Amino acid sequence: MSDLATRFQTAVEDSKKLSSRPDSDTLLKLYACFKQGSNGDIEGKRPGFTDLIGRAKYDAWAKLKGTPQEDAMQQYVDLVESLKGA
Repeated sequence: MSDLATRFQTAVEDSKKLSSRPDSDTLLKLYACFKQGSNGDIEGKRPGFTDLIGRAKYDAWAKLKGTPQEDAMQQYVDLVESLKGA
């Protein structure tokens, strides 16, 4: 496992132990970076208008389409680190 992958997994664990819950925009950014970093580009159809949370998550992830997985992993690690310091 690469160093980045190890730091990514550590950040995933650390994100579950944050002292305070991040705001909604930050949670969406965390979600998008996690999904892009672990799965790559988004696939599938956008959820229907009645699924507001699903649509927000889909849209956040879709914004990162084309971002290399390594870059998304690093963004996730950096974001979790900044939240730990807050």
